[in-house]
Amino acid sequence: MSAKIVVVYHSGYGHTQRMAQAVADGAGARAIAIDADGNLPEPAWKLLDAADAIILGAPTYMAGPSWQFKRFADATSKKWFVQAWKDKLFGGFTNSAGMNGDKQVTLQYLQSLASQHGGLWVSLGQLPASHKEAGRNDPNYLGAYAGAMAQTPSDASVEEMLQGDLDTARAYGERVAAAAARWQQG
Repeated sequence: MSAKIVVVYHSGYGHTQRMAQAVADGAGARAIAIDADGNLPEPAWKLLDAADAIILGAPTYMAGPSWQFKRFADATSKKWFVQAWKDKLFGGFTNSAGMNGDKQVTLQYLQSLASQHGGLWVSLGQLPASHKEAGRNDPNYLGAYAGAMAQTPSDASVEEMLQGDLDTARAYGERVAAAAARWQQG
C-alpha cells in the first residue's frame, strides 16, 4: 500500500503551479490549488486529513508566502485545535523571481506551520550544485536544504522555468514519497 500524499499550493502566475506539478509527479501525489481568494473546497480538506504526507507550496512575495497561502494556513487552525495532522510528514517548496528573493524565509514559514501541527519535516536531501562547472539547469543550483527552491525571472513565462529547478522539485517529491513509505512501515 503506497502512502497518500497531497501537494497543496497557491500560485499567482502559474510558476508555482508548474513546480507543484513536478513535486506531485515525483511523489505520486495529488496536487490541490488554493484559489485566488485563499480558499480550498471542502473535499480538499478531507484529502488533507486522510493524507500521510502534506507538501506545502507557495510563491515567495515580499519575503514570505502569498497572502492566499497565509489565509489557507490560518484556516488550518481548526485542524491544529484537534491535532488532526499530528505526526504527518510535511515538506515544502517555493519559487520567486529573485535569485535569493528570501525564499528561505518562506520555507521556514512552511516548516513552522508544519511544526505547529505536530508534523515531521522532510528536508530536500540533495547536495547543492556548487562546483565550478555547475549551471542553472543543474539540480539544486540554488543550494537549498530545507525544501525545494526555484527561481524564475519575473518576465519569464511558465514554459521558461529552468529544468534544473523542475528536476529538483520532482526529486523532492520522490524523497517525500520514500520517507512516507518508510514512515508507514513503522
